[in-house]
Amino acid sequence: MFSCGKIAIIGGGSWATAVAKIIISHTHHIGWYLRRDDRIADFKRMRHNPAYLETVHFDINEIFFTSDINEIVQKYDTLVFVTPSPYLKNHLNKLKSRIKDKFIVTAIKGVVPDNNLVVSEYFHQIFDVPYENLACIGGPSHAEEVALERLTYLTVGCADQEKAKAFADILENHFVKTKTSADVLGIEYASVLKNVYAIATGICNGLKYGDNFQAVLIANSITEMKRFMNVVHPLERNMVDSVYLGDLLVTTYSNFSRNRTFGTMIGKGYSVKSAQIEMEMIAEGYFGTKCMQEINQRYHVNMPILDAVHNILYERISPQVEIKLLTDTFR
Repeated sequence: MFSCGKIAIIGGGSWATAVAKIIISHTHHIGWYLRRDDRIADFKRMRHNPAYLETVHFDINEIFFTSDINEIVQKYDTLVFVTPSPYLKNHLNKLKSRIKDKFIVTAIKGVVPDNNLVVSEYFHQIFDVPYENLACIGGPSHAEEVALERLTYLTVGCADQEKAKAFADILENHFVKTKTSADVLGIEYASVLKNVYAIATGICNGLKYGDNFQAVLIANSITEMKRFMNVVHPLERNMVDSVYLGDLLVTTYSNFSRNRTFGTMIGKGYSVKSAQIEMEMIAEGYFGTKCMQEINQRYHVNMPILDAVHNILYERISPQVEIKLLTDTFR
């Protein structure tokens, strides 16, 4: 029987804080790697994350904090990575300890830039972590709602279903329901693409397109996602499952969605840089758009929504012009 052993969180943002809240309610102990010592000091003093989800309070005695990622790797068996994908390599570059024998869980909904790999592929190719030791967390799950203990459904993906079930059991509580899947790559690609499509819906919202068109846009998004995943990682999967369609829906329509908010600002006329500065939070879909566009250059899947968002964000094509061209491809 597999045991997750001692569990550590790597990352200090809102989703990392939400995941920590879920896990610690079951284990009553976690390790927690935060990059900055001043944040750790503030966290201990305030008994909550000083920068994110400040209403979530922790028993500090149940947490081992450190700014040394190697110390975390040496002391803990299961490592849950919850950092923005553009910064993952910066943390991993500090590693001196081997991680190939650890159970790695990624809650990162992004692609590793330059390498253009989803996170499980990155750990497998760069750090030789076997696929049976790699898991991911997916599903519609805004950190803000987890903080409020609103009912949330999560899917744990892993090639080894015994390990998936062991970690899913740790996440399960009175407001989190879980299930397992073997489709790790599909879950990860879906979690990247839904951020791209959320930016698209935000742009259309900023341009004052109505609910009727937004529904058509989202319907075409799930079709485009399915088309891509059937080429890149062909597998029998139900695209209306909550980990695919559910995550897409919540990210495209929720006011908690950073990617939708970012897209709305772009649609209203903000430049990319000004929108990023005003948000003060990372919209993963901005980076995911470029990575997915580059990945698709290998596969040549027909992805007009991805192309449109890329043209707006990176080629500086007018949102009005690009979205009008996109509307002509829908029926």
